[in-house]
Amino acid sequence: MKTVLFALATLSLSATAADVATMAEDINPQVIEWRHHLHQYPELSNREYKTAEYVAKFLQGLGLEVQTGIAKTGVVAILDSGKPGPTVALRADMDGLPVPEQNDLPWKSTQRGEFNGNEVPVMHACGHDTHMAMLMGAAKILTAKRDELRGKVKFIFQPAEEGAPAGEKGGAEVMVKEGVLKNPDVDVIFGLHISANTDVGKVRYREGGTMAAVDPFKVVIKGKQAHGAYPWLSVDPITTAAQVIMGLQTIVSRELKLIDDAAVITIGSIHGGNRSNIIPNEVELVGTIRTLNQASRDHIYEALPRKVKGIADSMRAQAEVTLPLDYNYPITFNDPALMSKMLPTLHRTVGEENALYSKAVTGAEDFSFFQEKVPGLYLWVGGKPLDVPASQAPAHHTPEFYVDDSGMITGVKLLTNLTLDYMQYGE
Repeated sequence: MKTVLFALATLSLSATAADVATMAEDINPQVIEWRHHLHQYPELSNREYKTAEYVAKFLQGLGLEVQTGIAKTGVVAILDSGKPGPTVALRADMDGLPVPEQNDLPWKSTQRGEFNGNEVPVMHACGHDTHMAMLMGAAKILTAKRDELRGKVKFIFQPAEEGAPAGEKGGAEVMVKEGVLKNPDVDVIFGLHISANTDVGKVRYREGGTMAAVDPFKVVIKGKQAHGAYPWLSVDPITTAAQVIMGLQTIVSRELKLIDDAAVITIGSIHGGNRSNIIPNEVELVGTIRTLNQASRDHIYEALPRKVKGIADSMRAQAEVTLPLDYNYPITFNDPALMSKMLPTLHRTVGEENALYSKAVTGAEDFSFFQEKVPGLYLWVGGKPLDVPASQAPAHHTPEFYVDDSGMITGVKLLTNLTLDYMQYGE
């Protein structure tokens, strides 16, 4: 009997996937049109006013219950099947970057914006235009298939994934604080990111730590100023800072079990002194920590102040450590049980040969704030044209960044199938 039920379930899922594929093909020209519009008119973090208006108008046109102004410019819509079942959340980010576009496209961005008091060019240089278009496509299909749903779908269009302007808060963290995962309570959340170096039609996935936690920090080393010709009269914070920078690398290389997961400690900014012949009173170091599991993160939180203080004491200097500095992101963690449940959906959607098991990366994503509260999966969808070698694909966050329109249909199908399958078989 169990074998028969499993066979019927498999046939049902296959039929559903084929139906979704046909619907995705039918609306693909619209998805491309939405993407071109959004790409041509990007807006910066916490300034996505026209973007939010465009998305909200579309969702209202589907007859959905729409909320705006969440986390300043966020948009949320709810699709209620009218039947009991789980609430599945789907998320897309909306903000562009202060990057000047150099691609020769009919829908190239020429927009300008203000970033931290300066006028800057604005571009969707990380693919958030495609993320919104894919989620809009999934929303259209799921609304048309309302009768097949159980429970509710919550469509989350999130501002400020790239980080709020100085002095502001934004993004997923604020959305969570404002209750985006409540009323109705979300059971599971799915998100996608387009990839400029992954072939169109392919999807990369991984369970567990997928993208790193981010923990910025600052170290201020205080010494004693003296003439550069008489260093013995000083307590030299520059020499101390140099030893601190090198010493911090031994936390990763000598204290962490790197065969489990990678970790990074980077100093990205050094400020101290103003003349060649003056040893200054203090030096400031600003850096970032990236970790892929909580044990490594906890260890670095303990080890970094210990290491800094020990080196400073040995040099007769004083040190102050601020950790985290002004914000921090959790680990983007794909729930292993959920990944196991939904892997068959991934295989049915793109074909097992196109589902690529991926290594973790030390970049970060604030989708992690959602995953702290509910089980979630974050997957990478290919956007690289097949005739472009991966070595020549333009990087994210650059003026040359480009992903092909043909990659989005995979994302539309995947978001739709993940929702339908979880509602039917994933609980």
